[in-house]
Amino acid sequence: MAIPPSLKKISETIWELPRSHKEGMLVPARIYATEKLINAMDQGVFDQVSNVACLPGILKYAFCMPDGHWGYGFPIGGLAAMDPETGVISPGGIGFDINCGMRLVLTNLTYDEVKPRLHDLVDGLFYRVPTGVGCTGFVRCNREEFREVLEQGSRWCLKRGFAWQDDLEMTEEGGCFAGADAAKVSQKAIERGIDQIGTLGSGNHYCEIQVVKPENIFDQELARTLGFTIPNQVVIMFHCGSRGFGHQVATDYLQLFLSVMERKYGIKVHDRELACAPFRSHEGQDYFAAMKCAVNMAFANRQVILHRIREVFSDQFHKSPEELGMNMIYDVAHNTAKLENHVIDGKKQEVLVHRKGSTRAFGPGMEGLPRQYAQTGQPVIIGGSMETGSYLLVGVESGKEAFYTTAHGSGRTMSRHQAKKLFRGKKLQQDMEYRGIYVQTASFGGLAEEAGAAYKDIDDVVEATELAGLSRRVVKLVPIGNIKG
Repeated sequence: MAIPPSLKKISETIWELPRSHKEGMLVPARIYATEKLINAMDQGVFDQVSNVACLPGILKYAFCMPDGHWGYGFPIGGLAAMDPETGVISPGGIGFDINCGMRLVLTNLTYDEVKPRLHDLVDGLFYRVPTGVGCTGFVRCNREEFREVLEQGSRWCLKRGFAWQDDLEMTEEGGCFAGADAAKVSQKAIERGIDQIGTLGSGNHYCEIQVVKPENIFDQELARTLGFTIPNQVVIMFHCGSRGFGHQVATDYLQLFLSVMERKYGIKVHDRELACAPFRSHEGQDYFAAMKCAVNMAFANRQVILHRIREVFSDQFHKSPEELGMNMIYDVAHNTAKLENHVIDGKKQEVLVHRKGSTRAFGPGMEGLPRQYAQTGQPVIIGGSMETGSYLLVGVESGKEAFYTTAHGSGRTMSRHQAKKLFRGKKLQQDMEYRGIYVQTASFGGLAEEAGAAYKDIDDVVEATELAGLSRRVVKLVPIGNIKG
């Protein structure tokens, strides 16, 4: 890819586009990457991150993480912190799949115990956790109950028997963003989401059975603290978000912001996909409240999926989920905007942090962490492709330079269309099973889109993340079973 001539190398892992790179930039743009990753970065990242640097009220820098690639509005892997009084809120800085996120769950099972039942476990998950476009879940709500889901998130699941109290404590913000207001979402959004609680959906969403091999533990003491106490321990990771509900919320407010952005507020942007409104405006606050509804719906969605996963494992091993040690390590969101307190130029202040395909990574001792992670830092889950593996990391103090934010995945290197031309889903499924990874999918075309070669090398992304001081590796998680939409 063509590297912009104005790109400056600040360090081995920081690259900067100065304000002079593009007319209207209010702050420089910074990309975290090794030389290998920056040379492979697609042109869209440079264009989009410099467009973000032009948004009103942006503070310090516009950022992109090592997994960065072209997205809608912001690059995926994008980060921007705004002054709440002078800045804007932009759906393109959050994403259509609001609170797409990762959840990681322990078991006390070993690979040797799981291997003989792997097919039955994956088949059971595929049956119990609906996948694919337009799939619906087993939870049935009327409209009033669904509004409660939108405002209560995981707390609603706890009341309905789909959660343990510890699950909420191990979920970002306790599984509920305060201030959600169901009155701010459209009837169309409610119609699209009301039957989708407990579903994976499609695209890059998955539920994966993984094993932690001894050679993939990078910090033995920290790993034990997080729950990895036996060799070749099996865990479950899954990735999904707010489904059609979040997509409709984003669509509704993008259309609204396009109609008022320039006419009412005099805001001009380089890209219509960055449609925005002043955060303190009536429109900005309505979107913030609606976005929180989608965040909470996604938390509830992942919580119900966990309930179903526990059922499947319990049925197969004839033990309760408690006996199987199926405790959560953490649930972390990406695709959100949040008000947080950060130190800027030596002064603590409240900022509105947009994270688009990037993940919060609070360091040790920070407010908002579960008590048991106060000394370790926040668990961070970086998902790789279904062929390669994923990582568990923790937040570190040096992450303050990027508002305690890190990468969220490996990042695509080719479009879904290109991947479908290069790979055949059925053959990919067969090849993976030969290599010890059993996959069930709702669509072979969708499986081809998710081939490992369509993504950056997860090891390269995580290495850059650690070298940049954004988060620190604890363990690598290798897939053995997977269900895909």
